[in-house]
Amino acid sequence: MELTMTIVSQVGVMFLIIMVGFFCRKTGFITEAGSKQLADVTLKLVNSVLIFVTYQTDFSTELLHGLLWAFLLAVISHVVMLISATLIIRRKDGRDSGLERVSSVYSNCGFMGIPLINAVFGSEGVIYVTAYMTVFNLLVWTHGLMEIRGEGGVKFLLGALRSPVIIATALGILCFVLQIRLPSVPYKALDYIGSMNTPLAMLVAGSAIASADLLAALKKPRIYLIAALKLLIFPLAVLLAVMWFDLPPIIPATIVIAAACPTATTGTLFAVSFGKNASYASELFAASTILSCATLPLIATMVSRVLF
Repeated sequence: MELTMTIVSQVGVMFLIIMVGFFCRKTGFITEAGSKQLADVTLKLVNSVLIFVTYQTDFSTELLHGLLWAFLLAVISHVVMLISATLIIRRKDGRDSGLERVSSVYSNCGFMGIPLINAVFGSEGVIYVTAYMTVFNLLVWTHGLMEIRGEGGVKFLLGALRSPVIIATALGILCFVLQIRLPSVPYKALDYIGSMNTPLAMLVAGSAIASADLLAALKKPRIYLIAALKLLIFPLAVLLAVMWFDLPPIIPATIVIAAACPTATTGTLFAVSFGKNASYASELFAASTILSCATLPLIATMVSRVLF
């Protein structure tokens, strides 16, 4: 019951902010150019700061051991989903296959995952979900960006690895291991910036949704297919992949729940920033978020029965 209420609460908060962005775009308060600028600020500045601040926490050997296992399981889970998405979602002329793959693999593990896991597992679970978020950021800024832009190659990959989010991730892990802690004043300043991630991302998503025909979107069978992959099929595949490890149940459970969260807003932000099909990205995001109200409790129930 507690898990269900947490999910409903987080989805409610998310959609209220999305509606603000929706009406801001409809009334012209946020323009198309303004939406793109907000997306750039969110992706390159706010998201980077959020990841770095996450690692400003006390060090312990036991926590580090669990964190390393969480990293391994996060990598395994993403590999399972990436391979599955590549095999199931085939490239076809006139189809946004790259966007669909990104939407089916990458989850809203920050906004939905952190409060959800904190409610169930407490602060230890939050530490483990940061491992998932780190792998998510490393892959979404490399593989995800290449899928959205339709570009590849070693040169592009090396350029993506120099992105602000990847740099912030590396610095954050280094500071965690070496216990380099920021003084109170700069830490609070960065924490305030990182806390803007959710509202800014939701405003951008709402702005993009304002240009989409949601009623028509709900009539598209393709959207339900991508949502089913994201919310049920891929999380269950991840559960099957991680259930064999002899670890404290909290670690694999955290990874599976993070994977079962709805589509990441990053896909919409990428689409807005790079002039891709932002309306379709927003439709996938909105549909998966709505449907996750029913699927997340189901996945959580299966996790508790299999792992605990």
